[in-house]
Amino acid sequence: MKRYIALLRGVNVGGKNKISMAELKQGFEAIGLDAVRTHLNSGNVAFSGEEGELSARIQAMIRERFGLDVPVLVISKEWLDDTLKQAPDWWGRGDKEIYDNLILVLPPATAGAVAEKLGEPTEGLEQVCVREGAIFWSFDRKSYAKCSWWKKSASPGIGECITIRTANTVRKLVGM
Repeated sequence: MKRYIALLRGVNVGGKNKISMAELKQGFEAIGLDAVRTHLNSGNVAFSGEEGELSARIQAMIRERFGLDVPVLVISKEWLDDTLKQAPDWWGRGDKEIYDNLILVLPPATAGAVAEKLGEPTEGLEQVCVREGAIFWSFDRKSYAKCSWWKKSASPGIGECITIRTANTVRKLVGM
């Protein structure tokens, strides 16, 4: 069986789309997925399973079990590990003044199209590196409100086709 990571978009954010991670784990197991582990309270799930329509199966389970229509991105652990190996040198170094994120793109959108919609990052405050299916994005913590991408990342036409995780979170998920 292959190892996968499911990233649920917009779960337990601002009091909306509340899902208990313990109940979510049980839901994954109920649809035949194995070695299920959750990380944090924001819809990060590592599991083992056979290839197939995993996103659709998980979305259907969430709809049935929790009454929510939540976008789910399923990626292989191997893909995420390979993507992290392509990180630029400036990303994820642990500098407390910088906030490092990985923007993951939900198909059919592409990383290039998302980056184009977000426009140019704010010079001196943001750095961006586009890869296939993901965008490495870092910004100055103190000046985040001035960052172009920060303001636009949740806007219509963009927010619904991405999910964002911190460098620490994606590294933890690869290790699960």
